[in-house]
Amino acid sequence: MCEANAYLRKNGQEELFFENVDRVIPHEDGLLLEDIFGRRKIVKARIVELALVDHRIILEKLE
Repeated sequence: MCEANAYLRKNGQEELFFENVDRVIPHEDGLLLEDIFGRRKIVKARIVELALVDHRIILEKLE
């Protein structure tokens, strides 16, 4: 499987935000994340790092 988990970085700590992410799509309100089951979440954030071998997407919230 090629899906990844998305984490939100807050105060230097990474908190799990969404599991099994299959797609990350730019959206007018930030980023739209979709998992392998078709569930979607929109987060006002930017991508800080993609660690694809580790299956991790690191996001940072935009204020």
